[in-house]
Amino acid sequence: MQKVNYQLQLDGITANLTGKPSLLLHSCCGPCSSYVIEYLSKFFQITVYYYNPNIHPKEEYLHRLETQRQLVEKLGGAVLVEGEYEPSRYFDAVRGYEDSAEGGERCNHCIEERLVQTAQKCKEGGYDYFATTLTVSPHKNAQIINQIGFELSQKFGIKWLPSDFKKREGYKRSIELSAEYGLYRQDYCGCIFSLQSKN
Repeated sequence: MQKVNYQLQLDGITANLTGKPSLLLHSCCGPCSSYVIEYLSKFFQITVYYYNPNIHPKEEYLHRLETQRQLVEKLGGAVLVEGEYEPSRYFDAVRGYEDSAEGGERCNHCIEERLVQTAQKCKEGGYDYFATTLTVSPHKNAQIINQIGFELSQKFGIKWLPSDFKKREGYKRSIELSAEYGLYRQDYCGCIFSLQSKN
């Protein structure tokens, strides 16, 4: 199957915007969202939605949440909404895939669970678009993430903002911004399984 260039799709959307539509941006963490907020705030009124029930342990979740708060305050151009911390939702979503490799089916189900909640929040809040920072990571599959996003846009009747934020050195810029703002950069994806595989 031919890969889609989602950065070009995003370029096409931003080139034809009138005004600054509202965007509910799911964020996995402060460092990943840094470049994305900097880039998209030129085009959208951004609400950062921090919803990550996969993060383990809770102390790590709170550390990442605080880092996200610090970034939003320092960068400007966005407001932050914290989702519920619901680890049981994550474990329900990945049940049966606990032993799958990092980046495999377990991760796909985790991403889908977070984007389902984001889509519901987008629908309820009447936002013009929803998106995620996850595509900035070189460890995440932008093709799969965008496929999930488009499926949810059809299901909920809302607009998905396609992306591949790692393009045009987005990931590199996120590292630069993290250093500039002194952000905590975690050394594992977030879940208990990625933590165990790191050790």
